[in-house]
Amino acid sequence: MNISHNAIGLIELSSISIGYLVTDTMLKTAAVELLLSRTVCPGKFICLVWGDVAAVEASVAAGIQIGQGYLVNDLVIPNLHEQIYPAMTATNQIENTGALGVVETFDIVSTILAADASVKAADVTLCEIRIAMAIGGKAFYTFTGDVAAVEAAVAAGLKSLEEKGLVVNSVVIPRPRPELFQEFI
Repeated sequence: MNISHNAIGLIELSSISIGYLVTDTMLKTAAVELLLSRTVCPGKFICLVWGDVAAVEASVAAGIQIGQGYLVNDLVIPNLHEQIYPAMTATNQIENTGALGVVETFDIVSTILAADASVKAADVTLCEIRIAMAIGGKAFYTFTGDVAAVEAAVAAGLKSLEEKGLVVNSVVIPRPRPELFQEFI
């Protein structure tokens, strides 16, 4: 199957069994590729697909319809920034470090939306997007760059969540100790 990969869609659910049904429905609805389908803390389920924008939109719409009553959050991001997937899979290459930005949310969808907005708004490098495993269902992302860029990226990420986001907190550390980056490099 030749699928154009310029959009992602994600559905986050509070039911594991419904999560499997939603995943199956999403895959049967449109020509999308499954990136991730699994349980996450605390007893939630996520399904992440990618493909052509129209296919992803159709797939997510079908998943939302099936997941009614169990939907935590959802997203469709057309023209996903190239750093997002490597940051989710811990394969981003961090060559230079500067200020450190951290944005923490209560859900996975909010973190991915904010991370995409951050890297599109400022010259920063994503270090990691960590989603819901061993952190009580929360998620966060980290990034580095010069102080002004990191501040702008945090602001853009938070702004993207004004209507549909569950922010816990955010910080900018202007001169972090190098040890803080050991996990990412």
